[in-house]
Amino acid sequence: MRDIDASAIRPWRFANLARHTSTLVGRPAAFAAAAAAVLLWAASGPFFGFSDTWQLVINTSTTIITFLMVFIIQNTQNRDTAAIQIKLDELIRATQGAHNAILDLEQLDEEQLKRYLQRYEELAAAARSRLQKGRLDTGSPDIKPQIARG
Repeated sequence: MRDIDASAIRPWRFANLARHTSTLVGRPAAFAAAAAAVLLWAASGPFFGFSDTWQLVINTSTTIITFLMVFIIQNTQNRDTAAIQIKLDELIRATQGAHNAILDLEQLDEEQLKRYLQRYEELAAAARSRLQKGRLDTGSPDIKPQIARG
């Protein structure tokens, strides 16, 4: 019998659960159900004398749901961000004249990112200036070597 690595299965199961849960709770029907639950809770207040236990039910329920949803949402956001990053990296890689040095900008420190941002702001300002003078604003100017070296 084959041994199955449980660590390889669990992340996939959680990602699957997170994807399905975020899809489900992101629908209008889920919002309507949550709103109906709150209205039902509020309407039941007089029957329970607006007691501490009655208040504790909604407080505990919403706290638990919120706590769990943070992890579901973060997992979904992490996967979406990674997918978008890969797609952007592929566009950069496949575009003639694009600077492949920017493929992994998310790995740079704050100071290196600021240098890149400043250089691209300079490129944008120069392009606007050329456009205002009736010239083309297209092209792929080189980035400064000191920026690429970091």
